[in-house]
Amino acid sequence: MNIGQCELCLREEVERTVHHLTPRQKGGAHLQTAMLCIPCHKQIHVLYSNAELAARLSTIKELQEDEAVRRFIKWIRKQPSKTIPKTRKKSK
Repeated sequence: MNIGQCELCLREEVERTVHHLTPRQKGGAHLQTAMLCIPCHKQIHVLYSNAELAARLSTIKELQEDEAVRRFIKWIRKQPSKTIPKTRKKSK
């Protein structure tokens, strides 16, 4: 288990996972990664396809400036560090 600060929402003492800033399926296997808390990591993949992440959301700054991600960050920062909300795939 990797406990520390989420690079996206900046919450402290959260369980973190490795997020490939450019998805592996889009050539990012050996590119930069970020350590994200589980809720942030799940939410990013619920909101956006790998193609969209690769095309326009491949840095922490771009993710933090995205409106949908920004709304999620505002909400998750108010939650206890152990909170892992349920996520649902967006309907198309």
